[in-house]
Amino acid sequence: MKLTETLEDFYTVKIKGMPENLKKEIGHFNVFKLDDYVGSTCNPLPYTRKDFYKISLIIGKNKVHYADKTVAIEDQALFFANPQIPYSWEHIDENQTGFFCIFTDAFFSQFGNLKEYPLFQPGGNPVVPISEELAMSLKTVYLKMLDEINSDYAFKYDVLRNLVFEIIHFALKTQTVTASLYSKSNATIRISSLFLELLERQFPVESISQQINFRSPSEYANQLNVHVNHLNKALKETTGKTTSQIISERIIQESMILLKQTNWNINEIAWCLGFEELSHFINFFKKNVQVSPKNYRLTEIV
Repeated sequence: MKLTETLEDFYTVKIKGMPENLKKEIGHFNVFKLDDYVGSTCNPLPYTRKDFYKISLIIGKNKVHYADKTVAIEDQALFFANPQIPYSWEHIDENQTGFFCIFTDAFFSQFGNLKEYPLFQPGGNPVVPISEELAMSLKTVYLKMLDEINSDYAFKYDVLRNLVFEIIHFALKTQTVTASLYSKSNATIRISSLFLELLERQFPVESISQQINFRSPSEYANQLNVHVNHLNKALKETTGKTTSQIISERIIQESMILLKQTNWNINEIAWCLGFEELSHFINFFKKNVQVSPKNYRLTEIV
């Protein structure tokens, strides 16, 4: 069972051809009109992780199945996909238009940390509904991308990075930003960011031989060289959640993904997620999801 769609897969299936320099690049970027890849003749997107980032301007009725959630798009929205979380995309009608760009983590190396933005974090909201007016402004940004990538300008990729950041900040300004996050001390924000980065390094789980390294608040505190109470206080101030809550939510999210996306048995999934005893995993899952892992797996899979 294929867990991750690579850039090579994307170009083979969608574009029917491979860029000549794809494997030689340090970081990759490209932009497309969505109109060319939707409609009754196009294959639906499979529910998989991708090994690249994708930002889509979607205009039309759609459903996005992201991790363990389904989000309906009635009119227009931005969708931010990252390599951590699998998704699929269901077109409700054929009247679709828009744009999307794809890029690798390496494309932004030394130009900022994308994982720090809430839009690309597993607990964030990757679907941002937007107004018709903002959709027109964003269309202009994507058209600039298309012009730029086809130009001979020596520094065009710097321009393209700036245009990606422009879209990201459009979305962040549209969303309700938690003001308290920015009113906290730099030290508090730094501890929270380091914890979230360390947490995300455990995922995705892509092999039955891969086991996450840390599962308890004290283990994370030891890695960050802070007292567990200090870590808990910092996270409570910046996220409103305790360390245990954040860890549990991320493990539950990954367990749901593995139950949906793989044919691994439940004992294998439990071990990968740090549970030495199957019964402990089953009780943990039932407490948080209100059904057993077996029954969750038997529900309709996207």
